[in-house]
Amino acid sequence: MSEEPKPRRRQARGERRIAQLLQAATSVFCTSGYTAASTNAIAREAHVSPGTLYQYFPNKEAIAIELGDRLLHEMREAHGQAFSAENLALPLPELLDAVVDPMIEFNCQNPVFLALMHGSDIPGRIAEEHDALHASLLARISDLLGLYLPELPRTQRTLIADMTFAVFKGGLALVLAAPEGPERDATSAELKQVLFRYLDPIIGSALDDREATPAATAATTTRPAP
Repeated sequence: MSEEPKPRRRQARGERRIAQLLQAATSVFCTSGYTAASTNAIAREAHVSPGTLYQYFPNKEAIAIELGDRLLHEMREAHGQAFSAENLALPLPELLDAVVDPMIEFNCQNPVFLALMHGSDIPGRIAEEHDALHASLLARISDLLGLYLPELPRTQRTLIADMTFAVFKGGLALVLAAPEGPERDATSAELKQVLFRYLDPIIGSALDDREATPAATAATTTRPAP
């Protein structure tokens, strides 16, 4: 005899409870960090008993893994949208807007991402998936350089990609530390200006001569001069 499926209402109630616990965990991880956080603190933040929490998650690590999986999925989607073929056909200033703005927005909306991904005691699965995401982003930057500068040695492309991402991460820390509003907007603009001044001497001429690049073949319109 087949087992009866759970009623839809019960499933929806469970999903709401999980979302409530993950939101509480977000707050606790941001405030205390992953290492100092506890299931009791997360339960208090969610206004539930520890016993209720344990019905959904056996420990703090399981909560962190579920939260990390969701954040990493959202970050991968942001990366995919940022490095779309349409964006790669833009002049460098607009390309930086299209790539950098979604990443800044994601981190501003999800401060727990850095708190969780860079903790000293995060679960190994999260660390491995974050490292894979980091490697994927560096590969995208390297591929972008190769698109416009096919003669550039791979070792040089890798070095430039590493430096570009290091500059972004350093600037991102300043963006997140700036108060929301005009000051944060100005810091974001300055970060993109720094990236532009670094990358323009490297790929700017190639972007200005699209007829000599694979991107020109794929483009359906001629870009205006920057």
